[in-house]
Amino acid sequence: MTLCIRPHDVGKDTPEALAEKIHALGFQGVQLAIAKAIKDQNGNPDTLTEDVCKEIKAGFNKHNVEIPLLGAYFNPVHSNKEKVKAGAEKFADHLRKAHLFGAKYVASETGSYNDEPWIYHPKNQTEEAFEEVYSVFKPLADVAKEAGSFLTVEGAWGHCMYCPAQMERLVKALDNGNIRVTVDIYNYLYEKNYEQRFDILDECLDRFGDKIAVFHIKDFNVNPDGTLREVGIKDGIMGWDKMLPKIKKAVPNALLVFEGMKDLENSLEIFKSYL
Repeated sequence: MTLCIRPHDVGKDTPEALAEKIHALGFQGVQLAIAKAIKDQNGNPDTLTEDVCKEIKAGFNKHNVEIPLLGAYFNPVHSNKEKVKAGAEKFADHLRKAHLFGAKYVASETGSYNDEPWIYHPKNQTEEAFEEVYSVFKPLADVAKEAGSFLTVEGAWGHCMYCPAQMERLVKALDNGNIRVTVDIYNYLYEKNYEQRFDILDECLDRFGDKIAVFHIKDFNVNPDGTLREVGIKDGIMGWDKMLPKIKKAVPNALLVFEGMKDLENSLEIFKSYL
């Protein structure tokens, strides 16, 4: 299992500077969203040259930090279809260039008909939503196959793939051998189901099995009004001490990516004690 973090959670800087901080914290790898993390880079196809890719890789590797996963998140059901087209083109370019970073995976979520932010919209949970997401990701699955990289998709309750069953349906529809899954248990939770989080983990492990490449690591607590808020592991109720043994047994080579974790250093120390 590889402990990773999003570089932009520690700042926006040069690859070398980011990697030095990340290595010092105790992480081995990153989920890299170039535009959010790398100073003076936007990650677009016209600027992401082979030399730029190799320079970014070398900067992280200099401090013993790997780049197994690229983030190229875009909303496949955005009402502005020019934005969808640009997002898909950027994603495809990342798939083709992933090997230059030493990466296997390129990740996105499945979007929402609420353009910004990507939150619950009733149309998300419709057949039309499934078909539209599928139509956008199917050509990208073909690019992944040709490039030898892996399209990695992530569900969330407020998004178009709103539960593990719907995500499994998408994965099976797209699967050409180069489809993988990011599991973010917190993303599947809301006010009415958070007490079922252990069942949701079991369901993800059963449905996706060796298709799982990534787990996003978050923790949460419950506000007085019943809504959820993200917190550090010390203050959270997710139950990583119970979840991690199951994950480790089922997906021993998973990337464990801290995503926006509160109280980062203390949370990492506690998390490591559960491994």
